[in-house]
Amino acid sequence: MFKDLFTRKTSILSAGLLSGGVDRHSHILPGVDDGVKTMEESLEILSFLEDAGLKSLWLTPHTAEDMSNTTEALQLRFSGLKAAYQGKIELNLASEYMLDTLYERHLEERDLLTMEEDTVLVETSTWNPPYNMEAILHSTMSAGYRPLLAHPERYRYMEMADYEKWAAMGVRFQLNLPSLTGFYGPSAKKKAEALLEKGMYSCWGSDCHRMSVLTRQYAAEELKNKEIKILKEFITE
Repeated sequence: MFKDLFTRKTSILSAGLLSGGVDRHSHILPGVDDGVKTMEESLEILSFLEDAGLKSLWLTPHTAEDMSNTTEALQLRFSGLKAAYQGKIELNLASEYMLDTLYERHLEERDLLTMEEDTVLVETSTWNPPYNMEAILHSTMSAGYRPLLAHPERYRYMEMADYEKWAAMGVRFQLNLPSLTGFYGPSAKKKAEALLEKGMYSCWGSDCHRMSVLTRQYAAEELKNKEIKILKEFITE
């Protein structure tokens, strides 16, 4: 009985983790990337998240060489979503930038959609870093921006020594909450658990692309009690 009490797992929804939360990574701005395609699905997701108690949501569509969104086009689409949504969740617009030559051009032109304190959400390929990753991150910080690395636990090429190196350099990390449920596989789950236990995440995101997937992720009973306790310390940041 007591063993079951300590080993029992629960879901993101059952743990009430979204209540008052700030989701800093999503792809529900409709029709701009590989995420949600229609306004109807965007509104359905927002209704679901509102019922779960989410306080604030950052819409972070991809900007990359193969998904070359412009700041103006994203702002226009964002205005349309804000006009259509009449709920309580605070909506904010940023972008998830692939560290590629297009990002370097945006950086040089200071044409970046950022979060508070000029925080810019960045990512790399799952399998390989850009050859000049360190130089790009240095340039980002030298320009006055604060790099926030999306879902570091998903990068197959990174190990703890790499995370410690980037953290020491000033790069912050954003957890994909579904990583802890095993959605991205055992490797990402193991890394997410280790980074969480070491206190290396500064914020979280759903990385939501589809309503059908989001509901499965948030209903999966995979979270340990100790993980829930740590998550509750920064879920609203």
